[in-house]
Amino acid sequence: MKTAALSILAAALLAGCATQPLTPEDAIHYAAAVAPDVYSDTYVMDVVATGRQNGRIFLNSQEDYRDPHTLTIEILPSALPAFKQAYGEDADAHFKGHRVTVLGEARRVTIWYLNQSGERTGQSYYQTHIVVSDPDQIKIES
Repeated sequence: MKTAALSILAAALLAGCATQPLTPEDAIHYAAAVAPDVYSDTYVMDVVATGRQNGRIFLNSQEDYRDPHTLTIEILPSALPAFKQAYGEDADAHFKGHRVTVLGEARRVTIWYLNQSGERTGQSYYQTHIVVSDPDQIKIES
């Protein structure tokens, strides 16, 4: 009887855990474990810093986007007009300073160091990105 009750309690606790969004640390861990594949789930993070490059907006969980503990949400250029229409401002301005949940695929991305000529030096490091192509994938937590 005690064993059955404990089994039911354990199953209920595990079921509750499965519905919780994953942290940046979880995303980084799982993305590294399944690389080069992706890890699909719902994630939660505080948007501490933002950046822009090549028409993309980046939302970062750490001030330094190069920090290996940073989770980055990468918003594709094709999605930017939809974000502006949905929120009345650019995604970086809208989300910075907020805790967000994002539905997507965490992937390990190789970032190559470049020399002054723009050629790869052979040295690299990894970042973990979640690519977002639709405003419905990301929401501010209430």
